[in-house]
Amino acid sequence: MRFLLLKDFAERYDDASRGRILALRPGYYTRMGAAIRQSTRILLEQAAQRRLLLIVSDGKPNDLDHYEGRYGVEDTRQAVLEARRAGLIPFCVTVDREGGSYLPHLFGAHGFVLVRDATRLPQRLAKLYLQLAR
Repeated sequence: MRFLLLKDFAERYDDASRGRILALRPGYYTRMGAAIRQSTRILLEQAAQRRLLLIVSDGKPNDLDHYEGRYGVEDTRQAVLEARRAGLIPFCVTVDREGGSYLPHLFGAHGFVLVRDATRLPQRLAKLYLQLAR
């Protein structure tokens, strides 16, 4: 699993962190369950009334091993449910045009958004964060 921490909570939101966000490119596989669990642990360490877990994805949960197909989807769904039980608000942003076929099962009807133009992702993320943080 590859887990990218784009900005630590102790770090300022500056040109360096913005650069890491703008440099994101799709790659490797999408093993979402493990990443959601790791992110949940990180967020639970933060003193906050609301904890938003913003998941940016380029596709359906899968990997080279048994994480393919239904197993990957159900593991991700379980990780989302665990995050919610822990008090987090999981929300997925995807560029996967087929996301509407599986994301409602994972995140609920209002727990995700599809961004059709990946080049607009940085602008959409900023706006989405402001909407979700309210």
